[in-house]
Amino acid sequence: MTESSNARGDSENHLEESIASVREALTGLRYGNVSLTVHEGRVVQIDVTEKRRLKPN
Repeated sequence: MTESSNARGDSENHLEESIASVREALTGLRYGNVSLTVHEGRVVQIDVTEKRRLKPN
């Protein structure tokens, strides 16, 4: 495997892992935000903010 194809493989692997992590963050989230931080074209952080709706008294 050449160096460029190896880098492409690493990039595709990172992308698949990132998608899986985003999918996990979304699972069960009813109200809220999912924010991705990307550095040099790679997802480096996923922030999840969940909002809970309270019923009025």
